[in-house]
Amino acid sequence: MKLRKVTAASAAVLALAVGATACGSNNSNSNSNSSSSGGGKKIKIGIKYDQPGIGLKEPNGTFSGFDVDVATYVAGKLGYKPNQIDFVETKSADRENALQRGDVKFIVASYSITDERKQKVDFAGPYFLAHQDLLVKKDSKITKGTDLNGKKLCSVTGSTSAQKIVKIAPKVNLKENSGYSECVASLQSGAVDALTTDDSILAGYAAQSQYKGQFKLLGLKLSNENYGIGVKKGDTATLNKINDALKSMVSDGTWKKDVEKNFGPAQYKYEPAPKIGVIVQ
Repeated sequence: MKLRKVTAASAAVLALAVGATACGSNNSNSNSNSSSSGGGKKIKIGIKYDQPGIGLKEPNGTFSGFDVDVATYVAGKLGYKPNQIDFVETKSADRENALQRGDVKFIVASYSITDERKQKVDFAGPYFLAHQDLLVKKDSKITKGTDLNGKKLCSVTGSTSAQKIVKIAPKVNLKENSGYSECVASLQSGAVDALTTDDSILAGYAAQSQYKGQFKLLGLKLSNENYGIGVKKGDTATLNKINDALKSMVSDGTWKKDVEKNFGPAQYKYEPAPKIGVIVQ
């Protein structure tokens, strides 16, 4: 009888211990940017879903593009494996809000560094230098910015590109969409005469198989777009770690390899890797 009583008591103690362990496990993963899914921590990174060569969600659910490669490399330096990354779509108009809300840890989404944006977020980098350009149909008569007066121009809500064109061609008819895919479709159908954004993005679309040979880049270099990695304002620790990761990416040859992999098929003449902290005006 005595042995049975001891055994029952031990079982009760064991049950309490298991319950306490389970509660502790739930409480240890309260951070919005990490979880214990799959037995490891997670990181949420903002990217674009609709930019071929930059950030694209493929039909099978995987992701491709230079920004995706940069994000994966940086996350690796921060201690995350590829299967621990959750890529979150962040459209141009919502990038600052996504960081302020804590929806993502950082954003790699063809995110040009500007003085206005630096009031709301901090930027690591730059990690790439692009130039604003125009994409038109192959037989278009448009050759320069002023040719857009009286024409229909497509851009994306929240992008700075359209406002620069308005200064060049004040009589342009501006049409804004939520994503670049809609603009490219409008250009193909003839609903608009031109699309403006960074040449790296335009090159990615022009190289897609369904559009191959239909469009041309004018090569105007209307601006310098210094791509940075956005982090929440004041998160200096993350900012410094990302800058260190970007320096490593350039020095070990990964940056050049990934640029050529993503932009090579479009025959896009990219700029050399920029120096961290140096903004080209």
